[in-house]
Parts: sequence; C-alpha cells; structure tokens
Amino acid sequence: MQWIHQYQLFLFDFDGLLVNTEHLHYQAYIRMCAKHGYQLPWSFHRYSEAAHHKSTDLRDQIYAEFPALQAKYPDWQVLYEEKKQIFLDLLQEGAVELMPGVVDLLIALEKANIKRCVVTHSAVSLINSIRQHNPVLDTIPHWITREHYTQAKPHPECYQIAIAKWSQPHDRVIGFEDSPRGLNALLGTSAKPVLICPPDSPYLSRVLQDPVSYYPTFTSITDQNAP
Repeated sequence: MQWIHQYQLFLFDFDGLLVNTEHLHYQAYIRMCAKHGYQLPWSFHRYSEAAHHKSTDLRDQIYAEFPALQAKYPDWQVLYEEKKQIFLDLLQEGAVELMPGVVDLLIALEKANIKRCVVTHSAVSLINSIRQHNPVLDTIPHWITREHYTQAKPHPECYQIAIAKWSQPHDRVIGFEDSPRGLNALLGTSAKPVLICPPDSPYLSRVLQDPVSYYPTFTSITDQNAP
C-alpha cells in the first residue's frame, strides 16, 4: 500500500464510507415515521436519493410524503432527535460492520504516521457508540463531528476546518466520500476528491467528473490505479 505516501492528510466521511450504517439510518427513519402512524414506502435506493444530495432533501421529502406529520411537527429537529435515539437503539441491537478494506487502510495509515481525520455529519454521541464496538477507529486521531461546524454538507465548511487545522501549506490532501452531498463539499476544497460507493448507486453516473476518482470499495485501490 505504497500509494498512501503520496498524501500528507487523509480526510474521511463516516457513515456508509468507513462503517456500514446507511441501512440503519434508513431503518431509523422508517421506525420514526411508524412511531407517528405513518408507513414510509421508500426502498433503500429511494432513501439514498433523498439523503445524499442536499442536507434538507430528506426533511422536505418526508414532509411532502406526510403533510399531516409536518403540520403536527413543523420543527424537524424534534423528529430528527427521535430518529437519532432510534438509531442508537438499533446500534445496541447489533454491532456495525466496517466497510471492505477499511481496517487495512487505517492500520497502514497508523503505521506510516500519516495525518488522518474523520469529517462527519453525525453527532459525537453516535460516533462514540460505534467506536466502542470498532476499536480500529480509534487509530484515527482527529474527528470533526456535527457539533464542530455550522453549515452542513454540501457546504465545504467542515472539510475546510479540517484542512486548516491539520495540513501544512504544501501538503497533498485527499478526501473520501460515498455520497454526492459529501463529494460536493470536498470539491469546494483543495483536497483530491475520491468517491467510494457500489457501482449500482443511483447517483453514480451523475457525479463522475474531473477531478473525482471513483472506486467501488477501498479494496479496489491499488498502487497501480491509485488516485
């Protein structure tokens, strides 16, 4: 894994990139709606379309699906806090798996003493719960969670904060995302943007462009095809 030495700072999204949590988030929204008497009729792909572009799309589309829910709870934060608690409950029901290739990459970065940071929309309470069951994540020394910035992805603020804190002027920085929303945030920075997602992702064909590099999984990155 010599390719990692081309960069001095690695930036990682979290959900769906390092840890396989996207299906849990999907189930948490289904359960949140069911708690109020509404059956969310979305497939996982339909959920991904709503969740992975703009930070407000999921809220707006659930409200559009259930206008009476919006009338009763116009403050989305109330429902979102319910969803967060349901997500935590789901975590307790079973350990979250790491995505393919994550363990090998994190261990290699630790051995090489290359700077690395997670930049995520998730709250620190959710992060800590997942880290308890996946100690290799503790090899990542720096974490930017939702409490550390004001403007959600696709705004680049969160990544800009990480780059300002942990890179030097001539460092080469690389960032990894699994969604269009996060990818657009990376594109607003000096980092090399890399998309990691399955080849059947509904948004893939729309987001592949220069200077984005694409791989189905971390295991697909080799010294011969490295970004």
